[in-house]
Parts: sequence; structure tokens; C-alpha cells
Amino acid sequence: MSFLLERDALNGKQGSAFMVIDGKNIEMFGLKKFQSDAELQESDFKVVGTTLVQKKTTGVSLTGSMTIYYGTPHFLRLLQEYIKTGRLPYFTIQITNDDPATSVGTQTVVLYNVKLQKLPIAVLDADADFLEMEVSFSFTSLEVLNYFNDTPAQLG
Repeated sequence: MSFLLERDALNGKQGSAFMVIDGKNIEMFGLKKFQSDAELQESDFKVVGTTLVQKKTTGVSLTGSMTIYYGTPHFLRLLQEYIKTGRLPYFTIQITNDDPATSVGTQTVVLYNVKLQKLPIAVLDADADFLEMEVSFSFTSLEVLNYFNDTPAQLG
């Protein structure tokens, strides 16, 4: 019987994240949580002779969100540029999962043409020990620079 050992479960804190804005490489040091998603778009496909309604994949929507400790100025600068010039700068994000305690290895994914969708401008919270901000975004392309190993050591 094969199963994943706990030592090969990835620690969510092990890794790194970088942004490239206007050619500058910026470490996302205040990142608390990051997730990017691909949502496949489907359309109904109906054919005479059957009542079965099939689903045909017709596109993909690439979006994401991140939670950052409040105090990171980079996104607000992008918003300011858009308000002043009408040009919303796109940027790149590189995320690496790297838990050296596992045998699954490292995976690095790059998101291209990232565009802000929702961004808090100012935050105060009397109940918060640490201020956080939720940022949502979309992107148009991705590249996997390196994948996790196909099989953890115990299953190989």
C-alpha cells in the first residue's frame, strides 16, 4: 500500500515570493498568504438525438489573491500611477515552494502580466494586533520553471 508520509507534506511557510515591477526585483517580504487559480470556462454542448448536455472547455480565467501585512507601498504606487496617467503597470510574480525537509523537491511558478483588481488604500482596525491587506489580481500567462518531483521518495 502506498501513501504520502507526513514528512513529505509541504510546509506552507517554506518558500519565497518576488515581484518584478518596472524592471525592479522586489522581495515580497510581508507576504502572509498567496494563491493563484486557473478557472476553466465551459459552455453547454447540446446534440440532437440525446438529452445529455455535455460541457466543452472554451477558455480559462487566471486570477489570484494575496494577504500582505499592511505597510507594503508597491501596490499603492501602481494605483497612483494609474490615477495620474491612465496607465496601469503590469508586473510579474514568482512564487517558489521550497521545503527542504520533504523529498518532493522545489517548484517555481512565474505569473506574467499581473494586473491589480482590488486593493485597499488605507487601513485602521482597533481589534487588530497586525494590520493586513487583501489584494486581488488577474494575470494572462504563467510558466513553471521547475516542477515538484513526480513521486515522493517513499513512493518511488
